[in-house]
Amino acid sequence: MAETKTAKKLTGGIVAIVLLTVCLCITTFALVYASVSVENNLFHTGEVKINLNNGEPVIREHEFLFEPGMTVRKEFFIENESTWDVYYRIYLDNLSGGLADVLDITVRDGDKILYSGTASELTRQNAAAADDTLKIGQRRNLTVTFYYPEEKGNDTQNLDLTFTMCAEATQTKNNPNKLFH
Repeated sequence: MAETKTAKKLTGGIVAIVLLTVCLCITTFALVYASVSVENNLFHTGEVKINLNNGEPVIREHEFLFEPGMTVRKEFFIENESTWDVYYRIYLDNLSGGLADVLDITVRDGDKILYSGTASELTRQNAAAADDTLKIGQRRNLTVTFYYPEEKGNDTQNLDLTFTMCAEATQTKNNPNKLFH
């Protein structure tokens, strides 16, 4: 009778081991099958890189002595060196000086106005994306116009303006709302 109990325990143990082995095989097969079934989901990362005027200033310090009624036009370019099409925007950073609220600035792409307002309004927070995209390798020649309104008069003549012109870009893929991060 003791041998029968031992044989039953041994048989039960062997059945449990066989059952656990079968379960392990089924789980392993399911895991391998799941891994194989998603192999075509590939992820690629891209690079967003913009060339703004080869890093050269659009207007140099002391290049002009602005006075009421004066207009200065400067040409510059933006080029997409990214791995994908991009939305872009132009803005001014490191802005200082009293002329920030005096000079009217207009940025154009040909006849299309990208921005028009004062320097103090053309900040990263306020700058909107251009309406169209910049394709891979595409270069756009832009023009910026600085206008010192005649009606500002002599009260503003001893003021200055310092800024850094910047460009920011974000990829178009999966970004229909033109969100910049």
